[in-house]
Amino acid sequence: MSRPSGSRRRGSKAKWASLFDPFERVYQFRVTLKDIRPPVWRRIQVPETYTFWDLHVAIQDAMGWGDMHLHWFVLRGRTFWQNTYVGIPVRELFVSVLPGWEVGIRDVFGAECPVVDYVYDFGDNWAHAVRLEKVLPREEGAEYPRCVGGKRACPPEDCGGPWGYLRMLEILRDADHPEHREWLEWLGHPFDPEDFDPGAVVFDNPRRRLKLARQWHGF
Repeated sequence: MSRPSGSRRRGSKAKWASLFDPFERVYQFRVTLKDIRPPVWRRIQVPETYTFWDLHVAIQDAMGWGDMHLHWFVLRGRTFWQNTYVGIPVRELFVSVLPGWEVGIRDVFGAECPVVDYVYDFGDNWAHAVRLEKVLPREEGAEYPRCVGGKRACPPEDCGGPWGYLRMLEILRDADHPEHREWLEWLGHPFDPEDFDPGAVVFDNPRRRLKLARQWHGF
């Protein structure tokens, strides 16, 4: 595991400092991509003042996604109809979705709700388990959010979800497969499914990303 200070933030300290209320605690999450073996996972630490939108951006950056599709967090109820959805409320969705920037993580995560689902790209349906591992005191001098661990590369965008990703890996391992060259050309670069360095993670400013999302999705 790389040093916790390895990951970086994009933008000045002043811009980041102006985003959040003062905080004393940080939430440590393990984010695991479902239906992939061996698992693709990340461990991140974020301020307790984070909203679900802020957490979404941190997950995107730590995993290596491109934030090109819709997402939501699913807070499980006793039945499907009692689930609560938190994300981007756009007309195309068939359920009511709470705006992620209006819901704080500390209002949800705790002993009674240690895990929520996070789904990115409703076409490929990349489902993640977001588990609160612990609540820690803020470390003096540390920059948050930060990535403190993880394993394996994020799948490429638009490769067909878990099933499509596993099929892609199978084809890439077989140089004689009739689709091998086609997949290499589609990827455009060498792909190592074992490659991940927490120190290479760069976290974007969630407020900047919210502005971009408003322009893109028109909300």
